[in-house]
Amino acid sequence: MSTYPELVKGGEAEERSLVTVERTAARAVITLSDPTRLNSLTPGMVLQLRSRLAELAEDPDLRAIVITGQDPAFSAGGDLDMIETGSTRIRTPEEPADTTDAWRWIRRQFGGVVRTIASTDKAFIAAINGAAAGVGLAFALACDILIASEQAALGPAFGRLGLVPEVGTSWLMTRRLGYQAALGLYVRGRHLEPDEALRLGIVQEVCPHDELLGNAIAWCERVERLPAHAFAMTKPLLRAAVDAPWEQSLALEEYAEGNCFSTATLADAAAAIKRGAG
Repeated sequence: MSTYPELVKGGEAEERSLVTVERTAARAVITLSDPTRLNSLTPGMVLQLRSRLAELAEDPDLRAIVITGQDPAFSAGGDLDMIETGSTRIRTPEEPADTTDAWRWIRRQFGGVVRTIASTDKAFIAAINGAAAGVGLAFALACDILIASEQAALGPAFGRLGLVPEVGTSWLMTRRLGYQAALGLYVRGRHLEPDEALRLGIVQEVCPHDELLGNAIAWCERVERLPAHAFAMTKPLLRAAVDAPWEQSLALEEYAEGNCFSTATLADAAAAIKRGAG
């Protein structure tokens, strides 16, 4: 791996637009757009993705964000050229790069993407249109809702490269599958077909390829129909509840629910339901 400053400088020098954003009302669609390389996560693409996410995270009018890839892939994962060069340079005593450069890149750049997805009070929908492997899969798993086209393939390819599950994948997969199933998936190293991913609860929906983006937008619309504060408070509540003891989870719910009573939305909704019942 080049030294961390070299990687950042190289990414900033990328002149192509590798991440596009289409904005419509309260939602946005982010597309990873380097199809000839299967949207692999080069320094240029990662820096552009982080920048676009940071801009969207600060937009108070935005409610939902779709992340997808330009066909034929969602993302093939980490750039293999960067991985190969990095491994060679780190093991060469005369080179200036060392393991802290890999650590900085993984934590600040790859980790920066998933932390933004997890901490932003907007709904993130991963529309997996093709292969999602390695860190590309980790980015998808970090989202709040995952839907897959019938052409999708989910590839936890870390083991084949001699890597551990990274960028939150170990946490996410063990909570979806349990320890044994998650380890079995890592050891096999094979791609999951969409229907199997649905059965395992990794994705919430599988659909025909040409309906993927439309279905992702439908999830955005479901979020937009909710009172803005309700989703913004529910997302961190449910993410925290994954690890919280029952009593702590109950306390978090009680705190959040009490705050909901301060909104006019609740009174209006209760009154509307009463009118409908009458």
